[in-house]
Amino acid sequence: MAGLLEGKVALITGAASGIGRATAIAAAREGAKVLVVDAVAAGEDTVKAIKQAGGEAAFQKCDVTRAAEVEATVAAAVRIFGRLDCAHNNAGIVGKMLRTADDTEENFDRVIAIDLKSVWLCMKYEILQMLKQGAHGAIVNTASVAGLVGSHGQPAYTAAKHGVVGLTKVAALEYAHHDIRVNAVCPGVIDTAMVAEMVTGHPGLREHLISVEPMRRLGKPAEIGEAVVWLMSDYASFVTGAALPVDGAMIAQ
Repeated sequence: MAGLLEGKVALITGAASGIGRATAIAAAREGAKVLVVDAVAAGEDTVKAIKQAGGEAAFQKCDVTRAAEVEATVAAAVRIFGRLDCAHNNAGIVGKMLRTADDTEENFDRVIAIDLKSVWLCMKYEILQMLKQGAHGAIVNTASVAGLVGSHGQPAYTAAKHGVVGLTKVAALEYAHHDIRVNAVCPGVIDTAMVAEMVTGHPGLREHLISVEPMRRLGKPAEIGEAVVWLMSDYASFVTGAALPVDGAMIAQ
């Protein structure tokens, strides 16, 4: 039985760890050739894991806040694998946990650049390539439950993730007639290194985050990756412009 992404080429950012790594591994399992993209060389470890499982992947180092590097990364996917069919724009950071009036310009600008500007840059060059190929494609952006509701102590992150949801909807409308689908996943609190860093220095925060999840646990990176793979697949062929919560009912309360 063919995989959900059999014969497709997928580009995944922030794929050295966490959700991005889980998505890359799942996409390769489902038959995709995967360009693993990250700012750190640990992306090679994801490639190694994919190849050990019998998949096909390559690594591209990229600062997703720089247009020239993003453009070169999309070009690398085409050079290595021949085309680009799917993308998961996932790279992101939480930034410092500060209230709105206590946040710093440096922190705000950094979070917006990595979590929001990078998504626009990636979509820009991915869409241009998909149009060049004659249209058709699927893009999934990583937003957050903080892209749907407010998140105390995270003004920059919340603003960025709301922006990702907005960008997703606009691009979905603009390119629907080209059969380029654009969706977002909105994870709840996921057990990643990023969340571990966020709770460091905040006693009791991890336990609080677990307590507000109706399932009384943190999500797993693979649980987000599976949702992303489905959204990138032809099984989601009439799904575009959606912001899909994958959050254990966190925002259903």
